[in-house]
Amino acid sequence: MVRHRSSSSSRWRILHPSYYLKRPRRLALLAIAFVCATFLVWDRQTLAREHEAEISKLIEENAQLENQLRDLIKYAEESGKKNSFPKKQEEIVQRRTSYNDAVNMERQIKVKEAMLHAWTSYEKYAWGYDELQPQSRSGVNNFGGLGASIIDSLDTLYIMGLDEQFQKAKEWVTNSLDFNKDVDASVFETTIRVVGGLLSAYDLSGDIIFLQRARQIGDRLLPAWNTPSGIPYNTINLAHGNAHNPGWTGGASILADSGTEQVEFIALSQRTGDPKYQEKVENVIKKLHAIFPDDGLLPIYINPHSGNAETYSKITFGAMGDSFYEYLLKVWIQGNKTDAVKPYREMWEKSMEGLKNLIRKSKPSSFTYITERSGSALIDKMDELACFAPGMLALGAYHDESEKGLMYLSLAKELARTCYNFYNSTQTKLAGENYIFNEGEDMVVGTSWNIMRPETVESLMYLWRITGDETYREWGWDIFQAFEKQSRIDSGYVGLRDVNSGEKDDMMQSFFLAETLKYFYLLFSPPSVIPLDQWVFNTEAHPLKITTRLDSMQMLGNHQFGQQAQEVKIDQRLRGERFESFNRIKSNILERGKHRERILGRKEGHS
Repeated sequence: MVRHRSSSSSRWRILHPSYYLKRPRRLALLAIAFVCATFLVWDRQTLAREHEAEISKLIEENAQLENQLRDLIKYAEESGKKNSFPKKQEEIVQRRTSYNDAVNMERQIKVKEAMLHAWTSYEKYAWGYDELQPQSRSGVNNFGGLGASIIDSLDTLYIMGLDEQFQKAKEWVTNSLDFNKDVDASVFETTIRVVGGLLSAYDLSGDIIFLQRARQIGDRLLPAWNTPSGIPYNTINLAHGNAHNPGWTGGASILADSGTEQVEFIALSQRTGDPKYQEKVENVIKKLHAIFPDDGLLPIYINPHSGNAETYSKITFGAMGDSFYEYLLKVWIQGNKTDAVKPYREMWEKSMEGLKNLIRKSKPSSFTYITERSGSALIDKMDELACFAPGMLALGAYHDESEKGLMYLSLAKELARTCYNFYNSTQTKLAGENYIFNEGEDMVVGTSWNIMRPETVESLMYLWRITGDETYREWGWDIFQAFEKQSRIDSGYVGLRDVNSGEKDDMMQSFFLAETLKYFYLLFSPPSVIPLDQWVFNTEAHPLKITTRLDSMQMLGNHQFGQQAQEVKIDQRLRGERFESFNRIKSNILERGKHRERILGRKEGHS
């Protein structure tokens, strides 16, 4: 006990000052150690301060460089000079320091939740119907009873990773989808929604059932092209194949309806190896090319018997004209820009020259807008539907590094500003169906409803991906929040009967799930998700894989083999035989997951 106390006292004596006064050498060593420690701490603090100052300086220099870059881009656009700025979307976006992953991932999650709310509402109240009436909590068939909302949603569900919902939709397509309907259906709407939706689901998932179903409905639509000119009738009975045009067109075919099946039917031929689909729709373009005017602008009515344009009808980039011009560009992209599709690009560029003659600016705010033309007179009216044009022009610029491409991009930016203000100028912050531009006033709502159209969001997505400018994401977020505030109800999403009063309608359009929410999701996703140099979107926002284009002889050579391979796979599916062991099934599930990641181009860390 005594020894322990003595040892403890001996250890603590080094803390007493008298210990060092009796031992000067140890005092000197202590002093030196203290000075060294003080110097070390001071040095580290100095380095930290210098490091912070250096970081601040670099941030300031980076901001100055960004401002200089914006000034250079603006100067290049105004002067028309060609620059060497990178055109690949990934390179542009990666160079911007303002990219905020956390914010945009959070927004992406909000959009995904909106899709889940819309889908589960449809699933609960309108399953199997074309569309949901949210306020009535019932379904309605506006497109022949083909389950348009299910097929329109397939690729959106897949891209967003809503696997359980996608599988349920696939089961419905496999077991319940019936095309033998004694109804008159729109050839255009059925093509862009059903054929396009099924082909996109096939390209994304690799599941053969979607290609088989696309072929079945494609065969039922083909008789519409059996006209003297090859210009298709726009309505067909799905059960009997009787085709005609609606009476309100005076027997004429509509330009947008007849010129907006090319992307889908070319893809159908390329995937099945059967050239008949491609031949039908490309013959239409040959006929239109023969009557193509010098300014590249066609009236909205085409005679299906003579193949001539009805010159009494108006010219517009809005309803009944819009997607014809869109598809001239997209077929060129879909065909890998080869010589076989070069005429499409040439026709599109001629149309863009004509578009410039329809451009006017408002006063006093100088909003750029697209007029309509009736005869030689310009009408100062622009549809929200025409807000696809900024995205189309930007896409044309992305694939064109010439000075002409700079002009397309500059016009795209100006029109996007106008389209955003279609939304921002109303009480509800949602756009009307169209706008009138009167002398001395910028824009006035014409038709006042909003049915949750996607065109403006589509253009914002293209412009963000191609320019890397975060402004377009911020505009998109404003619009998304307005939809959440004005259109969301407990049983889905509804449009507005009046964008000023906010009165709600009773319809959730299938394109809200197919297009509007998908474009929102892609706007807040990295550009590696459905990259623009690997996919082309049809006019219903269904992405189709850009593949090597086969000519007719190549397709005919592969046709019989492709049919046999598909029949074998379908037979196995329909018989329900169990050919695989548990481990094989598990392996297939893992492989499907890897396939999906490759298709979407996703990177680790992104939802």
